[in-house]
Amino acid sequence: MSVPGSGRAVDQATSRTLAALAMGDSGVLGELADVREQLRADSSLDPKCFALVKIAALVAMDAAPASYLFQVQAALDVGATPREILGVLTAVAPQTGMARVVSAAPEIMVALGLELPTEADI
Repeated sequence: MSVPGSGRAVDQATSRTLAALAMGDSGVLGELADVREQLRADSSLDPKCFALVKIAALVAMDAAPASYLFQVQAALDVGATPREILGVLTAVAPQTGMARVVSAAPEIMVALGLELPTEADI
C-alpha cells in the first residue's frame, strides 16, 4: 500500500498496527505492558493506587485525550471506581489548578462512556 503523495509504501502489518492504535488498542504494543507492570511493581504501590496516581499525572501535565482513554480503562480494570477517579480530580485541583481539572473532566467522561453535557444541560 502506498501513502498518497508520499511515494512510500506502507506494509499491511504496519497499517493494521497503526489502525489498532488509532482505535485505542494499546495491546498491540505488548512489550509496553510488561514494562508498565515492572514499573508498577517497582513503585511498591498496589495496582489501583498506581493507576489513580497515573491519572493524577495526566491531569497535571494536561495530557492528550487518548492518554485518558487508556489510563481510565486501566484504572477501572484494577478495581478503581468512577467515584475514586473523580476523587483524583478533587485531590489534585489545588496543585494543578482548576483549568487543568476542567480540561480533564470531559476526557474522563468520554473514557467512562458518559455523554458530554450540552449547553441545554446547563
